[in-house]
Amino acid sequence: MSRILHHDGPLIIGGGLAGLSAALEAGPRKVLVITPAPLLEACSSAWAQGGVAAALSANDAPTLHAADTAAAGAGLVETGPTDILTGDGRATVEWLASLGAPFDRDAAGGFAVSLEAAHSLARVARVGGDGAGRAILSALIAAVRAAPHIEVWENGRLRGLIREADGRVRGAVIERDGRRVEVLASAVVLATGGAGGLFARTTTPAALLGEGMAAAWLAGAEILDPEFVQFHPTAIDVGLDPMPLATEALRGEGARLIDRDGRFLLGEAADADLQARDVVARAVFAARAEGRGAFLDCRAIGAKLAGEFPAVFAACMRAGLDPRETPVPVAAAAHYHMGGIAAGPDGRTSLPGLFAVGECAATGVHGANRLASNSLLEAAAFGRRTGRAAAMETSGAGATRSTPIAPDLSVDALQSLREAMSDGVGVVRDAAGLTDALAVIARLEAETPGALPLVAARLIAEAALARRESRGGHFRRDYPQAAAVARHTHAHADPAMVAAA
Repeated sequence: MSRILHHDGPLIIGGGLAGLSAALEAGPRKVLVITPAPLLEACSSAWAQGGVAAALSANDAPTLHAADTAAAGAGLVETGPTDILTGDGRATVEWLASLGAPFDRDAAGGFAVSLEAAHSLARVARVGGDGAGRAILSALIAAVRAAPHIEVWENGRLRGLIREADGRVRGAVIERDGRRVEVLASAVVLATGGAGGLFARTTTPAALLGEGMAAAWLAGAEILDPEFVQFHPTAIDVGLDPMPLATEALRGEGARLIDRDGRFLLGEAADADLQARDVVARAVFAARAEGRGAFLDCRAIGAKLAGEFPAVFAACMRAGLDPRETPVPVAAAAHYHMGGIAAGPDGRTSLPGLFAVGECAATGVHGANRLASNSLLEAAAFGRRTGRAAAMETSGAGATRSTPIAPDLSVDALQSLREAMSDGVGVVRDAAGLTDALAVIARLEAETPGALPLVAARLIAEAALARRESRGGHFRRDYPQAAAVARHTHAHADPAMVAAA
């Protein structure tokens, strides 16, 4: 039996950069933050290495940043949200710095910036070389702990959303310490992260299974472009799950991708390895599929590794590899979900009372292929906007009902799902592989109907099968060309199913 808690303010589900930014900006309204693990654990924000992309240099401008974002997104980047995002860049970095995020500084005291793939200029503000995510999130956590308007429930899991008869979202069912609580709130903000844990090869926390997207879809929310998954080309392949990440900034400094015979994977040009991530990921995938192997050769920048890239250096050394002397084996791994719950820059979704922000949201700024380091910018910039918008919502008074409580997958079932997704819905896709993955999902659905990871996996795989072209992070070997006109995927649950829930 669930108990009912009435909370007069926003309910935020997720404790990463997006959720905490929203929580801070929602004050003075009372905010309840639900996170499935202790703060700083099991969220992608803390694992981000590159930094925050923003126009910070004298020779840069938000319009240039927006142009690079659109070029990477392969025709599906929306101009309005992107202009807002890039226009918020400097203010967002300065806000994070004001909270204590220790960004690297140049000799003049300005923000030190790095070059990453598909950026026309160096514009990635970094912390400790490759420690941006953890350092930035630590600063926000300190601010959240000190904020009198924020209460945090750690170890709470989303089990379903609560709606009024007219479809307005009024709260969520949360499971905590084995007990379920129906939390009724003035607004629900989903900041549940991505879906990398659906894949056997991922750089993200394995607990991120697309459950926020799945819960929103079951409640009737619109889902945008779920097929677009970004695969990072340089996950360190040393048998770990998740796979340690080797930041793109290494290639910006001069590291090169080679095969086992020392041949360049993408050509000899100095900037050949700094193409858009989907291009580089497919080159790494192809080299491994052909038996040539793929390696990140950092020997030319060996003197910089321990001091400027301590996280990568430590990961390699723990695995028994000295990257100053030996090329590091790499593979393409699921890294970021461009698709998700359709939402605006202020987090508003197609359902009244429901907001989404961060990786679980699809705001149109990433299109088919996210530009490097735009994710932390979006999480903080749109997180702030979402917090302010959610704080303006007022509590409803209508009768409520919750969506069915989602069951858990068994360990074996989840592993079967992850392997099927990596094999059939990975870097290179085709109808046969996608159909095989959907067959595995169907078998698991028969065993555990309604499990949120299966709902999320089906949304991704079905949209990938329906998109008969190659665009950005979605590559079909049976449809290798891009369609003449770029079109979004819009997914909605069957209204009869939503009404019956």
